[in-house]
Amino acid sequence: MRGLAVLVAFIALPALAQEAGNQSSVPAEAVTGGAEIMSFPSPEAPRGEIVPPLDIEQAKQEKPETVVAGLSSDSVAITTNFDGSEVTIYGAIKRQTPIPDDSQLDIAVTVEGPPRSVTIRRKARRFGIWVNTESVVVGAAPSFYSVATTLPLSVILSEEEDARYRISVPTAMRSFARPFSVEDPVDFTEAMINTRIADGSYRVDAGGVKLEEETLFRADFRLPANLIEGAYKTRIFLLRDGRVIDAYSTPIEVRKVGLERWLYRLAMDRPFIYGLMSLFIAGFAGWGASAAFRAIQRK
Repeated sequence: MRGLAVLVAFIALPALAQEAGNQSSVPAEAVTGGAEIMSFPSPEAPRGEIVPPLDIEQAKQEKPETVVAGLSSDSVAITTNFDGSEVTIYGAIKRQTPIPDDSQLDIAVTVEGPPRSVTIRRKARRFGIWVNTESVVVGAAPSFYSVATTLPLSVILSEEEDARYRISVPTAMRSFARPFSVEDPVDFTEAMINTRIADGSYRVDAGGVKLEEETLFRADFRLPANLIEGAYKTRIFLLRDGRVIDAYSTPIEVRKVGLERWLYRLAMDRPFIYGLMSLFIAGFAGWGASAAFRAIQRK
């Protein structure tokens, strides 16, 4: 009976893990029961709408400077030995007129991973032990976000344009849901950002864009080993006097391939079969190790 109980528990683990994963991706509105949606960095800060990339071709006909860009690779394959990847974003500035001499051209390049719902909790000491107390739900935070620029963003980008295009790390967050009992939601989001900067999920590289003769540019990005699947959005912004004068966007597809993808899909789509297969492999490995140990003892 004890062995049967262990078997049932082992088989049920993948299904429970899948259920937990589904709960963590529940939209903020569902988690908070329709709580107020706020903006970051503060609930009162105005936020503009992201300019749709579909208007770029029409806008290019009217702009004196436009960006023409390319990627070293538009897809990343995650295999069993994947330990990260390098992506180079390069391009040039297309002009119909001479280079303006009354302002400096700067460039900001961002790479953004698929957004996920995140719950940030505060720990407090209660009765001699540390427990989770208050929490804030971030409706959609990028799983990965990296921004490279020619100079620090605070120098080349105005706050209004940052709020409109959502270029810096704090403004890249999509929406926040705040329980009404929390008085300082900004502290929660700042803690989350600091944590992700510390583990490499969020990065800011001032000087990471190399610009030659205000015409050719290049930026190198390091994608970490813990990437998740999905479409990663790459954006390039041309800046003058703190304003965005042109923008370009293109995706990078990240997906699991080979044995890695087969095991992942099996665990997600067929957790029972995945559990049986794992049990069989574990049993076979244990039997094989025992047999090898006995053979060594006989010798």
